[in-house]
Order: sequence, then C-alpha cells, then structure tokens
Amino acid sequence: MTTFGELGICEPLESALARTGVHSPFPIQALAIPDALAGRDVCGKAKTGSGKTLAFALPSIQRTAPGAAPKAPRVLVLVPTRELAAQVHGILDPLASEVGLRSVVTYGGQPIRPHIKALADGTDVLTGTPGRVIDLVDQRALSLHDIRTVVIDEADRMADMGFLPQVEWLLRKVTAPHQTMLFSATLDGDVGYLVRRYLADPVFHEVVASEPTVESMTHRFLAVHQMDKAKVAAAIIRAHRRTIVFCSTKRGADRARRDLADLGVKVGAIHGDLRQQQRERSLAAFAGGRLSALVATDVAARGIDVEGIDVVLHYDAAIDEKEYLHRSGRTARAGASGLAVSLLLWNEQVLAERICRRLGIDQPVVEVFSNDPRLSRLNDWDPASGDAMAVSG
Repeated sequence: MTTFGELGICEPLESALARTGVHSPFPIQALAIPDALAGRDVCGKAKTGSGKTLAFALPSIQRTAPGAAPKAPRVLVLVPTRELAAQVHGILDPLASEVGLRSVVTYGGQPIRPHIKALADGTDVLTGTPGRVIDLVDQRALSLHDIRTVVIDEADRMADMGFLPQVEWLLRKVTAPHQTMLFSATLDGDVGYLVRRYLADPVFHEVVASEPTVESMTHRFLAVHQMDKAKVAAAIIRAHRRTIVFCSTKRGADRARRDLADLGVKVGAIHGDLRQQQRERSLAAFAGGRLSALVATDVAARGIDVEGIDVVLHYDAAIDEKEYLHRSGRTARAGASGLAVSLLLWNEQVLAERICRRLGIDQPVVEVFSNDPRLSRLNDWDPASGDAMAVSG
C-alpha cells in the first residue's frame, strides 16, 4: 500500500494526516501528488468525494516556503461556493499551520473587513469564491502578482454557475510564473477551453470515482397529494438517520422547512437568501447529527459533502435526469446503501416517468398517504409487486 511519504510528502505533513486517521492516499491523490510536487500543471478529472482536496492541498503547501507577505499570498485556491470554501479551508488550514504557513478563507455573505485585515497581516494561502476575491483585488486589499500556485476546484460547477468569466479575469491577473491545477468532474465545453487556454502542457489524471450510480441506490417514486406532502416527507425522515431534502426554489425550501418543523422534524435549511452564519450553523448541525434533515436548493447544495446521508428526498421533482442524478448522488457513497425518493404531485408524474426511461430505472409511480406503513420501510418492499398500487399515467 502506497504511503504519502512514498509519494514525496514531507514528514510533518504526513504526521499531521496520520493524527487525523489518514494514512494512505486515495487514487486521485496517488496519481496527482507526484506531478504536482514536481511543479507540473495538473488537470484532474474527479468527482466530489474522491479526495481531490488533499491532491492539491499537500503539494501546494509543501512547495510554498514560509514568509507571509501583506496582501500578497502565493497560493490561490478558487472554489464555486461558500460552503466548499469553508470545507477546503478546514482541510488546508491545519496542514498549512503545521509547516509555518498562514491560510485565509474569503467568500460572500460575510463582512469583508476581517478578510481585508487578515490579508494585511500577511497570508501564504488564500481560498475563496471568485466574486469575493475580485472584490478584494478591486479594493487593493489583495495583490495576485506573487501567486505561484493557482488551484481551480470544481471547475464544472464554476461553469454551471456562470463563474468562468470571473475565474478568467483572475487568471489574467496572475502574471508571475506559476503552477496551475484544475480539478473537475468533466473536462468538455467551457472547462476544456479553460484547460487549453490557461494550463501549460498539463498532465491529465482521471479517476473513475466511487460515486453512486443508478444501480447502486434504491429508487422510489411516490405519488402524493399536496395537503399530505409534508406529512409523507416527515414519515420518511423519521424512519432514517440523515435525509437531505431538495426543493426547486428558495421560497419553497423555506416553506418545506417550516412545514416539517411544525410536524416535529429536527430540520434546517440552506439557500442563497439566508445569512452565511445561518447556513453554516445548519450544515454543521446536520453533519453533526443534531438535525435529521436539511432542506436545500440545488445551487446552495453544491459543494456539500456530508458523509452518511441515508436518503435523498426530491421534495420538488427533479426537472431532468442530470438534476436527478446530481441530487441523488449525495447518498450511496463509498459502498454504502442509499435511497432516492421522489414525491410527485399529479402533474409531475409524466416528468418522473421520462427520467426513469432515460436512466433505465424500472420503477412504477406508487400512490401513498402519510399513514402508509410502507413509508418506514421503503428499502424493503418492491413497488412492482402486489404490495404496491401503481398509478396509471
């Protein structure tokens, strides 16, 4: 079994990883770290949950000598969302401290003054969302002229969220010779252009991540009535340890959270209209097991990587197969079982049947009410059997 030391990682960083229970590298780490340590531009194709944060964090930190300068970090890590920025910083910061480096994180939804002060005090590594990093450059609180390592994480999500023009603006401001590392679940379209334009002779590494597939999870499509919908959801949530609930709009997420809370469910919410402190508090409570359910919009959920999600509940139906898979992929990770449940109103059933056809899912739509005992054992009964009442389309 390969160790981090055998990949070239220095003893202080390897020891720091060992203290957290991390002893051997994931595949993307084993592939990317040697080339990154050699200073090569690296393009990694890997999905969320594949361990790519350490693949760029360890080389970036090891190749940076201590000596934080005011307003002029030498490592810049760009991520698409606030939640992902906080998660990446949570991994980077203790490792950087281990070798005498200072790390700062910055993103919208928080006051900018503390970030300006932290940069003025000197930092080696800056992790942030593109918009907030641009704000700091515009206010002359941040200079990119000394950047020696640039990391673009979740580039495909940057593209989906319309952030690539901001990323390009920042890359054009990095004028010193530097190393660039880009990680993405896909490398086509706009992401492919970014690779061709801004990476110099990159080495490509691809890992078929242990992300859940259609076959690795259980699917249920339940026809519900509007007045009974929240009660059906509550019954499913009570039968499981940790459920993420997807809604299509911020207003719908707020309404679902209130309805579930009124039914006694310990539930939080994350979406773009909530203060960042509220979002972080809800996410921490959910990850820590103090909440059994987290209601999220699709955009706010990007970057969330919480282990042990038992159920993905499509409270509002997914609009297409891509959205269905992206949402459902929050469960059934690392070989664990997982359950994806869609709650469908009468006018959403045709959409669900189309998704099933395109993904090769052979499941009927089944009508249920909130007092149905099958809601507590959705993994165990076969909707195609006589135990299910199929609803004709």
